[in-house]
Amino acid sequence: MGKHKRSAVGALEHLVGRGWDVAAVVAPGEPGLAAPEQRLDVAASRHGIPLSSDDNLYAAIDGPADAGVDLADVDLVLSFLFWKRIRAPLIELGSVGCLNFHPSPLPDIRGLGGYNVAILDGLAQWGVSAHFVDEDFDTGDIVRVDRFAIDPVGETALSLDIVSQQRLLAVFCDVVDQAASGEPLPRIPQGKGRYVTREEFEDLRRVHPGDPPGLTERRTRAFWYPPHDGATIEVEGQTLTLANRQLLGQVAAANRAAGIFP
Repeated sequence: MGKHKRSAVGALEHLVGRGWDVAAVVAPGEPGLAAPEQRLDVAASRHGIPLSSDDNLYAAIDGPADAGVDLADVDLVLSFLFWKRIRAPLIELGSVGCLNFHPSPLPDIRGLGGYNVAILDGLAQWGVSAHFVDEDFDTGDIVRVDRFAIDPVGETALSLDIVSQQRLLAVFCDVVDQAASGEPLPRIPQGKGRYVTREEFEDLRRVHPGDPPGLTERRTRAFWYPPHDGATIEVEGQTLTLANRQLLGQVAAANRAAGIFP
């Protein structure tokens, strides 16, 4: 169960390459701007793996003949950046468990907005996590956290996502290989952590009058992830995204690489 990301495709390819029998894949319904190499549904179809919805998975657990998915003898339910809450009985389906792979260090940041908070707070270290799924978001027992250094003065949400996805895929491969070996996975209860709500996320991106020095520059980098709205400011009723010279330079370089220049 995952997003359209190269890392999610890599996770599926790892499972297939290691000989796992993948019962079904849940991918986004619309590809959006995803390139072919990011398309989880395309990767599943390439290997002849059935595509499903999460609703069909819940239905299949109850065994209706028309669910279209065989969920007998499941070892693992795997969520790689899946965007919905996973509920019972799907959580209990796997004999090993239900695992989620989360692009922030738990329990530091739960929910959304991890990259943004890391840059806004000027952190010099970030991380990614594997954890068991429980009934709440990102609160289940931790299997592994991989922490690594980041650039507190140059990182953007986009650059942090790229490196985090590479690290998250590596954690995924290690954890599922450990599960395949029959070795029990660690289960470390989480302590207190920060949960970023949708409302807080939207407020964090807005430039406010009287913001402390340096915050607007960090906010500009913290929300730079085209084509999504970045750090925003309201001008004459319009919501505008801020970009500094560093970010404009990245856009110019990308345009030139794509052959877009006068």
